[in-house]
Amino acid sequence: MRKCRLSYRNCGRIMLIVILLNCLLSPVYGEPPTMPPENSTGSETKRYSDYDIDTLIEDLTTAAHEAIEQATAEGARAAALALLEREAEALQAQAALVREAEQLKNEVDTAKRAGVKNAIIAGLVCLIGGVGVGIAGTILISR
Repeated sequence: MRKCRLSYRNCGRIMLIVILLNCLLSPVYGEPPTMPPENSTGSETKRYSDYDIDTLIEDLTTAAHEAIEQATAEGARAAALALLEREAEALQAQAALVREAEQLKNEVDTAKRAGVKNAIIAGLVCLIGGVGVGIAGTILISR
């Protein structure tokens, strides 16, 4: 726990030093300069007027609003596409279930037809067998 507090304390000290150096080394003006701004070279600091800062802020604000609107539109588009994909998957699953149900229905119908056919054949065999046994029995008994 002490190491953590020590690292936070060192981090706070470093941040304080960086902030103080930034404030001390860069000039800040509250009013626009009376002379036109000079061309800045690599070592000079460029000074902006309040009007320039306001226009820059307005430009950044409009760009941020446009970016937010674009991100919102893309998010809505992505949500709509995700919804459509889920619907398509659900429809595919439903179509697969319908196909499977139709196959099972066809198999049941085929089995019913085969069962009826087998029952008719079995009935005919039994009838013919019964008639044959009856005739044979009658012939044997009558002799």
